[in-house]
Amino acid sequence: MDEPSMPTPPAHSPGPPAPPIPLAELLASKDLGLRRIAGPADADLLWVHTSEMADPYPYLLGGELLLSAGVLLTDPDHYVARLVEAGAAALGFGVRPVHETVPEALIEACDRYGLPLLEVPPETPFTTIARAVWRLMAEARHRELRRVTRAQQALATAAARPDPVPAVLHQLAAQLSGRAVLLTGRGEEVHAAGRRPPPEAAAALARLARVVARERPGSPASATDTHAGTHLAAYALGGGEGLALALATRRREAGDHTVAGIAVVLLSLLAAPHQGADAADRSAALVRLLLGATPAEVAPLLGSPGPWTVIHARRSDGTTADALTAGALGASLGSALVDAGREGGDTVRVLLPSTAGEATREAVGGEAAARREVTPQPGGGEEPPTPPQAPTVTPQPGWTLGVSAPTPLAALDSADLRAARALAHAEATRAPLTADTPVTGLAALIPPDQAAAHARTLLAPLTPPLADTLRCWLSLHGSWDRTAVALAVHRNTVRQRIGRCTVLLGTDLNDMDVRTELWFALRQE
Repeated sequence: MDEPSMPTPPAHSPGPPAPPIPLAELLASKDLGLRRIAGPADADLLWVHTSEMADPYPYLLGGELLLSAGVLLTDPDHYVARLVEAGAAALGFGVRPVHETVPEALIEACDRYGLPLLEVPPETPFTTIARAVWRLMAEARHRELRRVTRAQQALATAAARPDPVPAVLHQLAAQLSGRAVLLTGRGEEVHAAGRRPPPEAAAALARLARVVARERPGSPASATDTHAGTHLAAYALGGGEGLALALATRRREAGDHTVAGIAVVLLSLLAAPHQGADAADRSAALVRLLLGATPAEVAPLLGSPGPWTVIHARRSDGTTADALTAGALGASLGSALVDAGREGGDTVRVLLPSTAGEATREAVGGEAAARREVTPQPGGGEEPPTPPQAPTVTPQPGWTLGVSAPTPLAALDSADLRAARALAHAEATRAPLTADTPVTGLAALIPPDQAAAHARTLLAPLTPPLADTLRCWLSLHGSWDRTAVALAVHRNTVRQRIGRCTVLLGTDLNDMDVRTELWFALRQE
């Protein structure tokens, strides 16, 4: 009976090969006939080991259910004390043939030291108990893997939503049945989900998050604590943003750490979607602008010399997007140039560069242009460089977008205005995306300077608010209600402004020729 009943992990093993098994589950196996006769009812079993040594302390790892028939048991008090010192989880004592019953001194020692004592009936071999523990461990591992797989799928689905950061936190809080908070290095809440813990536990959680969020060598990547029965955990997010994921749960289950690790990876990617060389170039561009460089000089650092597309976006549900959600939108659109809020407004602005061909990218590189290979043309010339291509903007779930036409750097302020108008048009028509189109067709045949001069003369009587109202009203085919929605005013205000335009212009706005000429003029602005 000195042989182990199952393989024992080596001494350097970092932890158990499977989730711990509650002692109550083993006792619930009626076919084993085990009976707890001393010690507490709660214990977690990590291993099973059989030994008849008088002092098995040197051969225990901790967490074992030690099985023995008491062959060399002479001092029950010293024996139990050494088991507790070694970290044994419980003692299973087999009766017969050595002892007819469990020694009373052993029962008293287990009660005194708080070690669960199980009576093993003669008809139950120790190997049967070992197999039962392994079976319970395999079942627990299977349950854990299934739970982690489901959680991973749910978290990945949440990360694909229009508001990925709050969605991931809500899903994580649901999976762990607790509180999930995204905190800054100063302990400020960025997002939170789940039931709030007691104030004292919340304060302890914030302190724990500050420990892992410190941006200095040697700071731990994770930390755990327990406060008044609430299990606390904090994880540092990657990307160097000083953010931390903090969790507070009433219970801790197998797989919780793995599920939290999946969330940490997703949140790290969502909170810092653009890092590395691109971030360094953007920083350099900002510094040069502040030091007096022109936009044209810094544009190559931002990935493209132009043209550029301006996108205005608002959440479809009317909520205000935070910086992380806005950054996720920019990542979906393919740009890191995102303005998450303008003067407290709810509009997100994204600056989207054109996608240039390989020749254009090399030309921007300076000396690399001299090494660029060219393709001879039939007439003896060279193939012209591939022109920059305007990006294709597609609707984004949960967002309403207004997109400007591709615009050179010098006219970005005009493109910003056109994107705002396109967004208002999209909201008025309940479309997920409206794109402003460049002047084409017959209108493009007129020289731009002459067209602009005619527009200034024709629209001179109108104030800017009246011109904006007239432009919006014409773009929406004279709809009072939709124009009111787009301009966020009452429909009677729209009627009054259009009536005022009719008087100032001295014309009939019901005439299609008049509308066409005014639309042509308004498009020049």
